[in-house]
Amino acid sequence: MQFGIFSVSDITKDPTTGHTVSEAERIDATVRIAVKAEEVGLDVFAIGEHHNPPFFSSSPTAVLAHVAALTRRIILSTSVTLITTNDPVRIAEEYALVQHLAKGRLDLTLGRGNTVPVYPWFGKDIREGLALALENYNLLHRLWREDVVDWEGRFRTTLQGFTSTPRPLDDVPPFVWHGSIRTPEIAEQAAYYGNGFFANNLFAQTGHFLPLVNFYRQRFAHYGHGAPEQAVVGLGGQAYIARRSQDALAQFRPYFAGAPVYDHSISLEQWAERSPLSVGSPQQVIDKTLEFREIFGDYQRQLWIMDHSGLPVEAVLDQIELLGSEVVPVLRKEMAARRAPGAADAPTHDGLVRAKYGDEAPRQVRPNANRGDNVTGTSPYQDSPSRDSIAPTAGAGVLR
Repeated sequence: MQFGIFSVSDITKDPTTGHTVSEAERIDATVRIAVKAEEVGLDVFAIGEHHNPPFFSSSPTAVLAHVAALTRRIILSTSVTLITTNDPVRIAEEYALVQHLAKGRLDLTLGRGNTVPVYPWFGKDIREGLALALENYNLLHRLWREDVVDWEGRFRTTLQGFTSTPRPLDDVPPFVWHGSIRTPEIAEQAAYYGNGFFANNLFAQTGHFLPLVNFYRQRFAHYGHGAPEQAVVGLGGQAYIARRSQDALAQFRPYFAGAPVYDHSISLEQWAERSPLSVGSPQQVIDKTLEFREIFGDYQRQLWIMDHSGLPVEAVLDQIELLGSEVVPVLRKEMAARRAPGAADAPTHDGLVRAKYGDEAPRQVRPNANRGDNVTGTSPYQDSPSRDSIAPTAGAGVLR
């Protein structure tokens, strides 16, 4: 099982000091947080995507490529990549390139986000949000698996003989999680392709997302990928940790009070009791996370958000230290002891390579020569069949 942290890249006033950090300071702090996550033994660091203040992460690939250069082991991911307003061609190209730079330590979570104005900013209609998400991933899936793609759909210009470059590392695409909090069609698409499903597990009562996770598991089995218990599930969560629970509550209370994302009709204590928010000692965070396992069954990835609501970077680094030294080692042992035989392993690039190739060497693509007009002709790679010998493939953009 993988444990890690995710950020939404918010830049929020610290309610205890009244100070708001600059964009430059917040970006630097996020890099420090990612590096610290590797130092304390966490498995995953993920960053979100936003295109408006008070957030900075308009280009998750740029952040992750930089973090990849500073780390050696940690998996880099996204808490959301906007599949609706990004061109799937650019997603295919940019994430494949970062996958190479990170030596395979990359996956991504696709979602629609929660910022309504982003649709017209990128020339899209929010009323088509679900259809955009489904069609764009159908294309992305093919771009990473076919050297040459012909495509015709509703939402982008036609592709004829298009090759997305670079090809995925080892010809194995980054693992994809589909994130949703309410939409069964997204869970259906994740199940159809045998991809992962990520429930952010935030701002709702504990167990609220169980029906959607169970639906995904059932459809995963329906499409022949394995038993429902073998589906690949990720969960989010929130945590604020101190060695004593009363200190955690006292320290986090002003940040809870100042954050607009919480229901302030109830107290912090009530919110922490009813929701996935963990505020307390390391043991209390352990107990809350084990409760997730009892509710959702075996799952493969647990991510916490720890840098939100104006918390200063030094406090976040202290939180990550406690998470890595006192919480996650216990959870690794406890989750392993409870794990059912046959439960899926957490996805990694090495595991995906072994699943595809076994003991054989993975494919390493080598382009054919430039014929003089900056293209390679009908066959882009030395081991690709000529286009003349390939039957045309339908480019339908609707999941069937």
